[in-house]
Amino acid sequence: MAAEDPYQTLGVARDADADTIRKAYRKLAKTLHPDLNPGDKAAEERFKNVTAAYDLLSDAEKRARFDRGEIDASGQEQAPRGYYRDHAEGMSGARYRRAGPRGGMGGGPGAEGFQGGFQGGFEDLSDADLGDIFGDYFRARGGGSSGPRRGQDNLYRLEVDFLDAVRGAKRRLTLPDGRDLDVNIPVGLTDGQVLRLRGQGSPGANGGPAGDAMIEVHIRPHRFFRREGNDIHLDLPVTYAEAVLGAKVSVPTPAGAVNMTVPPRSDTGKRLRLRGRGVPEHGGKPAGDLYVTLQLVLGEVDERLEEFLKGWAPAHETDPRAGMGRDTEGGA
Repeated sequence: MAAEDPYQTLGVARDADADTIRKAYRKLAKTLHPDLNPGDKAAEERFKNVTAAYDLLSDAEKRARFDRGEIDASGQEQAPRGYYRDHAEGMSGARYRRAGPRGGMGGGPGAEGFQGGFQGGFEDLSDADLGDIFGDYFRARGGGSSGPRRGQDNLYRLEVDFLDAVRGAKRRLTLPDGRDLDVNIPVGLTDGQVLRLRGQGSPGANGGPAGDAMIEVHIRPHRFFRREGNDIHLDLPVTYAEAVLGAKVSVPTPAGAVNMTVPPRSDTGKRLRLRGRGVPEHGGKPAGDLYVTLQLVLGEVDERLEEFLKGWAPAHETDPRAGMGRDTEGGA
């Protein structure tokens, strides 16, 4: 059976640019990928057709040859045709030859069967070249030429500590085959980010290059720190005396402890900012800040404090529970 017209398969016009073709393929591939349609043979066949179409149209040379009728949709050579167009595209008619499409993606799409499955979903890999994600699924099942073929990409999961993700680090990942990979964790890495180690995937075929290892990184929560963008938040316990009288206290930060001044008469919930003490500067982004929220800790109470409070009344009484009844009794 003749292969489908690749333009119709992807649902794009014949003059579509490379970006339009890439987006059309991305949309179809995410919907039809066998990992999302287990046991659906029709979806699997459709996925292979879509992948083959993209494999042809994303290669500028193949696309030009298909448009000229030199190869069919499956990439097979077409028998010469005795038309004027053939003469115009020969050596003697070179001046009539039109240029091939611009902006080809260069190379077919990449691997199938990531180790561990798509734990973070397809969106986690949306910034990777589509040529490194899907194509070997098709070629591993008999499609494509018998020439050199790139190896499959493999997806692995790596958990790192909160501070490693903030400050950057190097961690070792042991693969199922026993190999160890040293993974450089960049400063400011975010949860679910995918790192690529080129050439560390499955070996290529027929002299083709190896695929890549795609490392999906997940960050363990920290006992004290919380991250919002490039800013870090910390709840800091302070004593009654420190809150009332003010004090200089030691505050932990990702880069080590620093001294901070607690203003006199501070209350629980007061938030202070340490500029530049959050996630360090990286990728052209300025360093974040560390936000410290004070939490009053009464601590051990002795008899002197009890006696003092019995005879003391503030100049202005405050009700710390004001409004709680109204807000919890179903009022508007």
